[in-house]
Amino acid sequence: MLHVSGLLMGILTLIFGIIVMIFPRILNYLIGIYLIIVGIWAIIQSI
Repeated sequence: MLHVSGLLMGILTLIFGIIVMIFPRILNYLIGIYLIIVGIWAIIQSI
């Protein structure tokens, strides 16, 4: 199971890397979305 999720994570990372190379302005949105998700996850974990 860990191998499959690692493979999936690698593929997703590669795809997002290509998207950022093609559309550099989208990087701001991806970072913003990431920070919002991590922040919400941290708040949920602390409750």
